Amino acid sequence: MASHLSYVNFVCEQMAGAGTITWRRMFGEFGLYCDGKFFGVICGDQTFLKITPAGAALDPDCPQGVPYEGGSQMLMPDVEDREALSALVRVTCDALPEKRRR
Repeated sequence: MASHLSYVNFVCEQMAGAGTITWRRMFGEFGLYCDGKFFGVICGDQTFLKITPAGAALDPDCPQGVPYEGGSQMLMPDVEDREALSALVRVTCDALPEKRRR
């Protein structure tokens, strides 16, 4: 099931405290970026974030799931809690490597 653009926009607004949140269509779903750094996806109207040691430590009880067949485990945060979501996105992105230059 494809995600709805209204859900994508809602999630991006909820994450806005982490930085400049943008999205791109990817394989019929959506990739999430914070300040240009890829950190997660939205698939089937569910939000998935890359797992980093810092993110896992911040929210050790966060559920995990696989967003698409062949994908890897990712965090499935509560998108209703704006402050916690923004904090999780920020620590996740801080732990990810810098964007590669082309």
